Amino acid sequence: MNEYSKVIDLKSFQPEKILNEKELRIQLAAAYRIFNHFKWDYLIYGHITARVPGPEKHFLINPFGLRYDEVTASNLVKIDIDGNIVEPSKHPVNPAGFIIHSAIHAAREDAHCVMHSHTTAGMAAASLKNPIKNIDFSGTMFADRIAYHDFEGVTLRKEECKRLSESLGDKDVMILRNHGLLSVGSTIAHAFIRLHDLERACQVQMLARAVNEEVIEVSDNIAKAHATEIANSDKGELAFKALMRLMEKKDPSFKN
Repeated sequence: MNEYSKVIDLKSFQPEKILNEKELRIQLAAAYRIFNHFKWDYLIYGHITARVPGPEKHFLINPFGLRYDEVTASNLVKIDIDGNIVEPSKHPVNPAGFIIHSAIHAAREDAHCVMHSHTTAGMAAASLKNPIKNIDFSGTMFADRIAYHDFEGVTLRKEECKRLSESLGDKDVMILRNHGLLSVGSTIAHAFIRLHDLERACQVQMLARAVNEEVIEVSDNIAKAHATEIANSDKGELAFKALMRLMEKKDPSFKN
C-alpha cells in the first residue's frame, strides 16, 4: 500500500468536499476504472481530465498507451493547459487528444472535470439530426440542455478550440456530431453522472426508435420541469461513491 491508497476513506466520502491532489488522483483513477467497467473506453484512446487544486492551471490525464483498467492514482500525468508535462513521469501523454479538453477547461472556470466518450450508442446518436427526443426518463433530463458541435474531422487543430468552447457555451453536456459525447462538472462525480445519464439516453433512443412503433413524447413543459429537478439533485456524489466501492471490491489497485 503506497501513499495514495491511504489518503481517502471511502466510507467518509463527503459531497462537494474540496479534494487535495492525492484524493483527486484516486477519484480520477476510479473514474477510468468505472469507464472500463461500463465498456465506455476506446482501446487506449480518449481522456477524462480533472483540474488540480491550486492557482496553476494544471490537470491530470491518463498516460498515453495504457488501458483504462491500468490507470492508477500514481501514474496519472500532470500537464498544463497546452498538454505539456509539468512533473516527471515515466509515461507520455497524447497532446493532440487533449485539445478538446483544453478548449473546455480554458473557457469554463467551473469545468473542473471534462469527460469525453466514444461509445457505440453515443456515436450512433451523434449521427442523428435530432438525437435526443423527450421519450424517456434520461432523455428528458436534457430538455434544452444539450450543446452541439459539428464534426471537423479528427480534433487535432488548435483553431477548433474556440469553436468547441463557443459550441458548449454555458451548457454542461455536448454531443459532438458524428463523433461522441462530452460532459463537464464542478467535480468528477458531477461530470460522471451527467455523462452516464446522456449515455443512457442515447441507448434508449437507439432502441426505442429502431422499432416500427410510434413513440410517446413527453410534453416540453414537463420535460423542462423534470430536467430542473434532476439538475438540483445530489450531483452524482452518492452514485459515484457507490461505484468507487465497487471498483475497490473488484480491483483496489486504482488507489495505488
